[in-house]
Formats: sequence, structure tokens, C-alpha cells
Amino acid sequence: MKVDIFPDAEAVAKEAAKLIAAEARTAVAGRGRFVLAVSGGRTPWMMLRALAVEDVPWKEVHLFQVDERVAPEGHPERNLTGLRESLLQHALLSPDRIHAMPVESSDLGAAAARYAQTLVKLAGSPPVLDLVHLGLGTDGHTASLVPGDPVLDIADADVSVTDIYQGRRRMTLTFPILNRARRVLWIVTGREKAEMLVRLQEGDESIPAGRVRRDHALILADRDSAVC
Repeated sequence: MKVDIFPDAEAVAKEAAKLIAAEARTAVAGRGRFVLAVSGGRTPWMMLRALAVEDVPWKEVHLFQVDERVAPEGHPERNLTGLRESLLQHALLSPDRIHAMPVESSDLGAAAARYAQTLVKLAGSPPVLDLVHLGLGTDGHTASLVPGDPVLDIADADVSVTDIYQGRRRMTLTFPILNRARRVLWIVTGREKAEMLVRLQEGDESIPAGRVRRDHALILADRDSAVC
């Protein structure tokens, strides 16, 4: 697992955008499309705005969500809201290439299964993401794979629904699909992440983030998060 340190969150975001754009060009040249999954957060929204001005073959890009809160469309807590505001207003990406998690469904289990089938359609069976972008929580969670949730033990589904965490249930990609990804890109910023960044680097499997495969992983971190 490689770790690159940058002065601040903005520098991390710009470097991540450059890396994603390069991965997109390589994937399209070799396989005809680029299937990406992204997480939410302040630095990721900066990353997506920076990505919008990079050289990306947008017509061949399909963008999935790593996780999403169960909330109405347009809700400020939805990752989709920030994703659309950060990318669609600035990039030549067709709205139908953003595959939103169907968290407004009355049957979340069935909705998760449908999302998994969309992944199969676009990324193979079993689906293999070209790149998955992950964040790191102060409790060691990544995606919506949080400590103690039964979703951590799912081995036979790529998409599932969690118990309530910080007031909401979530839909999330699970370890099986995360660990099949061709590339894992971690974005870690902020002094409050420092302890968990060390544990991630050490492969500490007692935290959810430590259970994501390390051999195709790159961490881009700012100086604040790398103080330990």
C-alpha cells in the first residue's frame, strides 16, 4: 500500500483528479469503458470539481456510488446531491452515466439487488470496478461499512443495506466488490483521521477499513492526517 502526502486537502483533491483521469484514459483504451465508484465528503467534492477540467473520456465513463444515506432526493445529507453539484455542472458527463443508489425505494433490499444487477451489466459478472474511491472515518469505517454492523459479514452480495448509523440507514457496496476493484484510491484528510490512517496503513483488520485489500491501493493524505 503506497502513501503519498500533500500539503493540504486541496492538493490531495487535485492529485486524486489527475490520477482518476489517467486511470480513465487507460481503462477506455484497453477495455472501452471506465467504471468508477465514488464516496462522498468535502474533499471528494473538491476532487470531482478538479476532475471536471481534466482530460477524461466522459462518453465512456460510468459512475456508481460507494454508499448513500436513505433520504429523499435532493436532501443535503445525500451523497448524490454533492456529487451532482460537483460534477454535472462542470463536466461533460451525461446525467444518465451517474448511477444513483435507489435509496428512495420502499423495498430497500430489492433496490440493493437491482443496483447490484446494474453493476453486473456494466462491469461484468462478478462486477469489477476499474477504480473505487474510499474515505476513512474517525471510527475506522469506510463506505458505510461501520464497526459492528451485520453488513460487514456479507460475502454473497455486492450491495446491501445497513442498520441505522448516525441517524440513518444506508445502502453500501460491500467488501466482495471493493476487494475485486482493479484500483483502490483512499482520500484521507484532517487531523482527526490521523490515528485511523496509521491503522489503515498497518492493515489493522479490527477496523472495517483495514479489511479492504491493500495490493492495488494508494492513499493520498494531507499533512494533518499524517501527523502520527
